[in-house]
Amino acid sequence: MTGSTKYIFVTGGVTSSLGKGIISASLAKLLQARGFTVTIQKLDPYINVDPGTLNPYEHGECYVTEDGAETDLDLGHYERFLDVPTSQANNVTTGRIYQNVIRKEREGEYLGKTVQVIPHITDEIKRHIQALGRKGIYDFVITEVGGTVGDIESLPYIEAIRQLRWEKGRDCLVVHLTLLPFLHTTGELKTKPTQHSVKELLSLGVQPDVLVCRTEHPMLKGMKEKIALFCNVDARAVIESRDAETIYDVPLLMQEEQLDEVVLRKLGITTFPDADLTHWKDFLRRYKNPVAETHIALVGKYVELKDAYKSIKEALEHAGATNECKVDIHWVHSEKLTLKNVAKHLAGMDGVLVAPGFGHRGIEGKIEAIRFAREQRIPFLGICLGMQCAVIEFGRHVLGLQEANSTEMAQDTPDPVIAMMEEQKQVTEKGGTMRLGAYPCRLQEGTLAAQVYSRKQVSERHRHRYEFNNAYLERYGKAGMVASGINPNGKLVEIVEIPGHPWFVGVQFHPEYRSTVAKPHPLFVHFVKATMAHTLPTPQRTKERAEKA
Repeated sequence: MTGSTKYIFVTGGVTSSLGKGIISASLAKLLQARGFTVTIQKLDPYINVDPGTLNPYEHGECYVTEDGAETDLDLGHYERFLDVPTSQANNVTTGRIYQNVIRKEREGEYLGKTVQVIPHITDEIKRHIQALGRKGIYDFVITEVGGTVGDIESLPYIEAIRQLRWEKGRDCLVVHLTLLPFLHTTGELKTKPTQHSVKELLSLGVQPDVLVCRTEHPMLKGMKEKIALFCNVDARAVIESRDAETIYDVPLLMQEEQLDEVVLRKLGITTFPDADLTHWKDFLRRYKNPVAETHIALVGKYVELKDAYKSIKEALEHAGATNECKVDIHWVHSEKLTLKNVAKHLAGMDGVLVAPGFGHRGIEGKIEAIRFAREQRIPFLGICLGMQCAVIEFGRHVLGLQEANSTEMAQDTPDPVIAMMEEQKQVTEKGGTMRLGAYPCRLQEGTLAAQVYSRKQVSERHRHRYEFNNAYLERYGKAGMVASGINPNGKLVEIVEIPGHPWFVGVQFHPEYRSTVAKPHPLFVHFVKATMAHTLPTPQRTKERAEKA
């Protein structure tokens, strides 16, 4: 332990999407590898209470924690790197800050005082920042601030950081992530945007302690010293962050630059053990040196924005590394799939994964992809809505229920094989009203699900309103689709599978949220393994690829 909890803030300048989340997770990983306890939180400056109602095109994936919080996708990076669960306390939005302050004002907590940004909003921000530290179990709380310095939305957060730096003294440190753009016309990296970004931060009363400079090309000799001189930081605290082959390389690159050592010494910690990254390096070795290759179609309606399926992509890569197999993901737009062209779009695939989502758009394409995988005996994994579509497809084409559907898509369907939970029917608000967070699932003995998990009961995270309609459960079982996972409390169907198929599993939950570098999720590991067994011979694959082209 370090004594008092240390607070590290990660801010960004020049442009968004520089990778503050990956730098935060990488620094946390390095500190964890030295034996320290670390957690990371994200401060998001938008006024939405949480990202649960945001369109994936706006915000990418909505990540769900154990306690049912709908959060920013960066929390997925935090969990995948650290293998430590996050919670609602790890993601705070401006919407929630203002909601809390207004609620307190309405309840008379401020005793008639004028409620203002300073001190009331900034005090609420500081309370949230320190909530994790007050638990007494973390040596470090790393706080990533969304957006870029200078944004109007971020000003209260920067002011809260300024105040905390004054209050905490040496227990507080600021890492500023900035960009060194490369001008192809002159062949130079330019430092002026970084200088201006730091100047903007200084104008708000915050002096960065460490600068992490994102760059496409290596920094030239003397460039770190130049930046240090203009930005009031030590030259050794100017960290080069080159573009990496994969996000999992970043912790090792930051270790080479001694980011964690610089941070520890600036926080007054001068003695610390060496970093043990043995398991991380072993994962990277298997990830980068596959002995096999498999091709998996990921069918969804947001495939042009791959961040919408960020956790699924990473879970497949974790599983690929476990199997020492390169997973080649083929992004297939479900709106483009029809009965006539599905064979062309899925030609040469070793596996089909149908992604989660909401709404009717692209549903029929997902159903066609599932039918193709079932009839052609291609390994299949359906997640959440993907599982529901598998139930609909089986109802239509095996049970003969031609109008089988979900009441989400067709309220008046005569065969609502997927229907809304009873307790949800009276809910009118959108945010936080679904079955959210971790729920238990009891596995049926002798099933594929039980074999995959090697346990009798598991816990998985959910994010949905609609469920398998148990009125059809017996008919499905007799026809060959069995419920192999059941919620022991509400008797809700969590997993369906087809025993006569090489590998066909649909899950109502989101296994991707639980997959980490240290513990790849068994469903993905076994799914990838099944696709490897299905891999087509090279001549046949070449032929099918040619036909598809």
